[in-house]
Amino acid sequence: MKRTILLASSSRYRKQLLERLDLPFNCASPDIDENPLPGETAEALAVRLATQKAEALAEQNPNTLIIGSDQVAALPDGSLLNKPGSHEQAAIQLTRSSGQSVQFLTGLAVLDTQTGTLKTHCEPFTVHFRNLSKGEITGYLNKEQPYDCAGSFKMEGLGITLFSSLEGRDPNSLIGLPLIALCDMLRELGANPLLNH
Repeated sequence: MKRTILLASSSRYRKQLLERLDLPFNCASPDIDENPLPGETAEALAVRLATQKAEALAEQNPNTLIIGSDQVAALPDGSLLNKPGSHEQAAIQLTRSSGQSVQFLTGLAVLDTQTGTLKTHCEPFTVHFRNLSKGEITGYLNKEQPYDCAGSFKMEGLGITLFSSLEGRDPNSLIGLPLIALCDMLRELGANPLLNH
């Protein structure tokens, strides 16, 4: 029996990425508390939230592969950059990121509700920011308004203008879904994108 694939996200960016694998899937948005636990590392937080997103939808979706993903951005001092939610907060985040190397950790979880098998992964990706002027930050935010994006930029848009270099295995993880790792996990669970037609 072929299993349904469910993306546990309302993010249009993740939906667009998953569409690239040419697999039929549905989307549903789980309601979870995204606050970090005391002393929780960025990597642990990303994986925990991805897992909770998948698990939150498990009961209503038998015989399904549920994909959960969550992203955490951390400055070199360990402080976290979340979704800014406003122009003011985004300007503060980009000012703090200017000239810094920011690590993006994307947690990925795939839960097979038929067998109870859970696979998790954390994909690191480092973004080296240029030294940004106040005018550049304001101009960028006015054009792109990335207020729903961790770290206050959109990799799929003008975000590339903020960086001096990128370092990592899979640039898709910056948009919110590490497709290379996801393909590995789907193959292990019997849903090879190249054979599943």
